[in-house]
Amino acid sequence: MTSRTGFFVLAAVLLLVALICVGEGLQLIATGKPLGIGIGLCAFVIPLIGVWFLRQTVRFGRASERLARELEAEGGLPVDELRRTAGGRIDRASADEVFTRRQAEAEAAPGDWRVWFRLAVAYADAGDTPRARKTMAHAIRLHGAASAPIPAG
Repeated sequence: MTSRTGFFVLAAVLLLVALICVGEGLQLIATGKPLGIGIGLCAFVIPLIGVWFLRQTVRFGRASERLARELEAEGGLPVDELRRTAGGRIDRASADEVFTRRQAEAEAAPGDWRVWFRLAVAYADAGDTPRARKTMAHAIRLHGAASAPIPAG
């Protein structure tokens, strides 16, 4: 299963659970008892958090894809230069080598979203997903700042 397919399956499950929570919350509120009303209102919070998280994830994915398309159009996408084991897994030493180079590029040009994008890919290749997401978010912020119009005045 691809990550995109997995995302859509989980998103559908999340929306189904949100509908169930809202339905149960409405039934609890309809009891008219203070405890039922309180728990029913709390049941509305869970879907709100889930839908907010889903929205943020979709926005992050779209922004990442937009940066990838722009970088591809410029010819700047990172080339897969990683060595792989016989089973197809990325060789750890190779990933560390590429990561070190990408990190040096990011330190040399801290305001360039392109180097941060490539560093995020290197983090992902090294298996460090939390740092990959954080670094990609930084690249997205830098891209937004770079493409924002400069106010006249």
